[in-house]
Amino acid sequence: MDEQEAQLMSETPGAHSGQGEHSGQSAQAQGGQDPTTRHPQPDFPQQDQQPPGWTGAMDPPPDHGEESYRGSGLLKDRKALLTGGDSGIGRAVALAFAREGADVLFTHLPSEAGDARETVRLVEEAGQRAIAVPCDIREEEQCRRLVERAVAEFGRIDVLVNNAAYQMSQPEGIGDISTEQFDQVVKTNLYGMFWLCKMAVPHIPAGGSIINTTSVQAYKPSPHLLDYAMTKGAIVTFTQGLAQMLVDDGIRVNAVAPGPVWTPLIPATLPDTKEFGKQAPLGRPAQPAEMAPAYVFLASDHASFITAEIMNATGGTPLP
Repeated sequence: MDEQEAQLMSETPGAHSGQGEHSGQSAQAQGGQDPTTRHPQPDFPQQDQQPPGWTGAMDPPPDHGEESYRGSGLLKDRKALLTGGDSGIGRAVALAFAREGADVLFTHLPSEAGDARETVRLVEEAGQRAIAVPCDIREEEQCRRLVERAVAEFGRIDVLVNNAAYQMSQPEGIGDISTEQFDQVVKTNLYGMFWLCKMAVPHIPAGGSIINTTSVQAYKPSPHLLDYAMTKGAIVTFTQGLAQMLVDDGIRVNAVAPGPVWTPLIPATLPDTKEFGKQAPLGRPAQPAEMAPAYVFLASDHASFITAEIMNATGGTPLP
């Protein structure tokens, strides 16, 4: 499961190694594509799903970079542990990491096994190892077993991406946020991240990195997402503090703050999908594929002097 979180891999020769191109890429080669019209714009069909949501039912289908992402070896031989890799931002990151040369072990909920199989396919078709692990990161022991599995499979963890998240809109306000919902939001978004960082750090070598997914909600909270926004603010503080703590170990810690992103979490947790993303200055939500390059950059040696930073990807909404 992943933060504000498509469809099938192109069979274009070379696409699995990142050499294929989306049909719109020729326009980019000639000088770029208008970001306001590059991907679908609202209004979208109204659609509702039961949490945690499913990629295949979405209209329009999310773009994870299946046909467009081209790798260049930025993460060759790296070993990545990623939470919420079955769909949305997580799937796009897994695909991009694989096309950059990384092996990926990722989590999903048992109910997300179908989406997880597609992520495995995309990673393996890029020529890399893909290991899908059913895991509820709200449970400390499951987090412990997850890290142990990653170390057993890979010998180390070069990149830890804490991406799994949960939200549920409550338009009537704080009175409708139950203790059960509050626990699910806080434990998914904060406890799991804390435990995984604590347990993974001994297995991250110098030169490794941790990347957390925060949100525009950390700075501009929507009242109907009060508990979710609170956790995203905490992730900013945690990221900046942990980065200072680990600097002497040569481990960088950063975060990505997406704006609205078209993922299964949206029809599964928001009452109105018709105008989703219209509030962004670019007038549309991001596609997961537009988030993945930020994670690749922060994981790569190109970002070797960058730690304790929040990379904003909000579609034009200014953040601190």
